[in-house]
Amino acid sequence: MAEVAVEFKNITKHFPGVKVLEDVSFSIKKGEVHALLGENGAGKSTLLNILHGVYTGYKGDIILNGEKIVFKNTNDAIIHGHISKVHQEINVVRDLTVGQNITLGYEPSFASVVNYHKLNSTVNDILSLLKCDFKSEDMAYCLTAGQMQMVSIARALFHDSNVISLDEPTASLTIRETEILFNIIRELKGRGITIIYVSHRLEEIFQICDRATILRDGTYITTLEVESTDRKTLIRNMVGRNVSAVASRLKESQVKEEVVLEVSELTRKGVFGNMSFKLHRGEILGFSGLVGAGRTEVMRAIFGADKLTSGEIKLKGKAVHIKNSQDALKNGLALLPEERKTQGFINFATNTDNVALSSLNKYMKFGFVNSRIKRDNYKRMTQELQIHPSNPDFLTQNMSGGNQQKVILARWLSTDADIFIFDEPTKGVDIAAKAEIYRLMEEIVMSGKSIILVSSEMPEVMGMSDRIIVMSEGQITTELKREEFSEQTLLRYAIGGTNNA
Repeated sequence: MAEVAVEFKNITKHFPGVKVLEDVSFSIKKGEVHALLGENGAGKSTLLNILHGVYTGYKGDIILNGEKIVFKNTNDAIIHGHISKVHQEINVVRDLTVGQNITLGYEPSFASVVNYHKLNSTVNDILSLLKCDFKSEDMAYCLTAGQMQMVSIARALFHDSNVISLDEPTASLTIRETEILFNIIRELKGRGITIIYVSHRLEEIFQICDRATILRDGTYITTLEVESTDRKTLIRNMVGRNVSAVASRLKESQVKEEVVLEVSELTRKGVFGNMSFKLHRGEILGFSGLVGAGRTEVMRAIFGADKLTSGEIKLKGKAVHIKNSQDALKNGLALLPEERKTQGFINFATNTDNVALSSLNKYMKFGFVNSRIKRDNYKRMTQELQIHPSNPDFLTQNMSGGNQQKVILARWLSTDADIFIFDEPTKGVDIAAKAEIYRLMEEIVMSGKSIILVSSEMPEVMGMSDRIIVMSEGQITTELKREEFSEQTLLRYAIGGTNNA
């Protein structure tokens, strides 16, 4: 029987008014890739935060390599527990070198002077082990998203970590970078390092994981051998019922002849060029392409968040000049941004305030904001979107990723927008929340409004779109009708293929 690396015994954690974990017990074997699955809010992040020393006020025991441990803080977990975490959000200081990032706070030194020769030599040995094509001396801002992820893994190896948790590690990676990451994970597993893998992309679980533990509503449900289970079983255990995780249209297409948005020769020098396309009333227009294709930048420019070099935007046949997001909102545009934590809501603001952020004029009475009307709107949105916790005074930043996304959705649904730009709307979102977002998208177009869907998940963009525009390196490479959709076709044009190749 394989040796146990980590064992959770009766772990219980409550926040004021919220039960997060209740009597959770399971074990993780040494040298396995162990998936931790569950809906947003199931308790996955809280459990990892306890393991990594972020939270200390909990009941129960953590057994590490046969010994009970209690970490005072994250540094204690790293140094004495040899446990490291690779975060979903890329965690590097862009203005430092790779080596400085990897050793930050733990630099080799003598008499308070950093020994850069030893630092770079040690880090380069680790990078060589990981087969990285960059050096310790390189600046972090020169790296791709995938390379920055490798820096985080290298940091864990620098601390001699034998347990590493990966939280949605492929969220910002290209297909090729994901393949490289999986090869690294397999090599780490071969060296006896234990990997805890958190992802909402179930296809990744079947590719890379040995076993999967499922949490639901803060409680332990089961641990399954991945090789002998299937997708439906995982989903049923995660949500407590059968849910279709596949993006698909359940209602007939609502596309009308009327053009609600027309973009002509839109250009932002050095980023994208000659963007021309039309969006029809009731249409879901998909934008596909690899990470870095320029899709997000185009959407930000249309919304007025970034400046354009040239080009024209027409709304319902009328040319408009959108200089900022306020102009966009006045013209009936809404943008659900890819980076929800930095662009989607205000930190330290409550759910009620964040939902009301873009529609404050609706809650004004005699020149002042009427708090009761604002709270009533939030309660209505909570019922419609199933936001948890439903407490209107709860801080949005303390919610799970999926519920943060619902708050941002509620923010824009509270406006009078006619055109919704959804940029990676299900990124880091659980199975049930995905199904809910797909349902909402259909309801939006059923009401006569239109959607632009930017997604890096090919099944999603194919399943939900009426048409798909494919981009590569800041240019449109093709436009596809629904009958032309296939993963092979999307990928061919995403890597720069043309209609002739």
